[in-house]
Amino acid sequence: MTEAVPVAGGALAGIRVADFSRVLAGPYATMMLADFGADVIKIESPLGDDTRAWVPPVDGSGMSTYFGGLNRNKRSVVCDLRTASGLAEARRLAESADVVIENFRDGVMAKFGLDEPTIRAVNPGVVYCSITGFGRGDGAALAGYDLLVQAVGGLMSITGEPEGEPSKVGVALVDVLTGLNAFSGILLALRAREASGRGERVEVDLMSTLLSALTNQAASTLATGVPPRRLGNAHPSIAPYEVFAAADRRLVIAVGNDRQFAALAALLGLPELADDERFATNEARVEHRELLRSAIEARLLTDDAAAWVAGCAGAGIPAGLVNSIAEAFAFAEALGLAPVTELTGTGLNADGGPRSSRQVSNPIHLSAHPPHYRGLPPTLGEHDGADWHPFTTAPPTKEESRGDTA
Repeated sequence: MTEAVPVAGGALAGIRVADFSRVLAGPYATMMLADFGADVIKIESPLGDDTRAWVPPVDGSGMSTYFGGLNRNKRSVVCDLRTASGLAEARRLAESADVVIENFRDGVMAKFGLDEPTIRAVNPGVVYCSITGFGRGDGAALAGYDLLVQAVGGLMSITGEPEGEPSKVGVALVDVLTGLNAFSGILLALRAREASGRGERVEVDLMSTLLSALTNQAASTLATGVPPRRLGNAHPSIAPYEVFAAADRRLVIAVGNDRQFAALAALLGLPELADDERFATNEARVEHRELLRSAIEARLLTDDAAAWVAGCAGAGIPAGLVNSIAEAFAFAEALGLAPVTELTGTGLNADGGPRSSRQVSNPIHLSAHPPHYRGLPPTLGEHDGADWHPFTTAPPTKEESRGDTA
């Protein structure tokens, strides 16, 4: 494992990543790198990534689905940093990598001689990415948990029903966004290295990521000094743009302009709404949103949601059912988006068949360098002692390891 092994056709072929990160943000970033051909070595403690123990649910082989959904295309090696041999192996991997990524609390990597200045002294070209909760300054000691950041970062204050309590988003969204920022930052640093020959430090933190992701809500607060309030499923600046009840289930109608509103009014059999001064413009509709909502929902309750969605589609009005996650995958499949990738590998599932894993497909599509789905999420230490990439059938030559061949 001293040299990266290129993946044929991979946009990041020949890039090797020493991945010291765990849980979500870091592993999400390195899975994105791995999907596009980077050779990602997941360096784990003897206990493994915390998410290996976050069960239920588990897949057919008994692996945590939380872990499995973030760690495909990687190989796992165990390095016990409390031992001389484990620490030496971890340093060797970091000193020979193109990218090092970590999300330990401040000071931990320096304690083991794995910090950026120490590694850069041996490996000037390394791109060293650190993920923190609140930066390396006064917030360095704060725990970087997604729920905590959603709270102190303001997201919960604008999420939930107006009269209800503040609510978190239904997935660790800040971690995911931070992982994407880490992915982007690493790619930017690798591109810059092509010109300078030197790597650089990439720093991302959950708090800054969330504040940036608040977009229009942040802009409104900075411009007016007035913090936005919770509106449930309504939009602060557009109406009608929310969830409505139909006869059998809920749907979303997302009207973005006056033309679409006139089309909706006609579809509902209420064309007079478009001429009503209370609803004629978006600003007026926002001001009178509750009255408008009542009029719209009274009509929607007369038919099934699917019928209204079909009618909206025919009239050019953005609308859709409020799907479950299973229904969302089925919808994407019907659209030809190929949202699921089936991976198979060595070993057996609980039913005695080949070990397999259904994975969410990478959302980035490159025409000439598409993502590669090469390997299942690794078992703990699955690749200890391996001398070449587990997804090849034979050890690569030195030239192939460097990516010197066509």
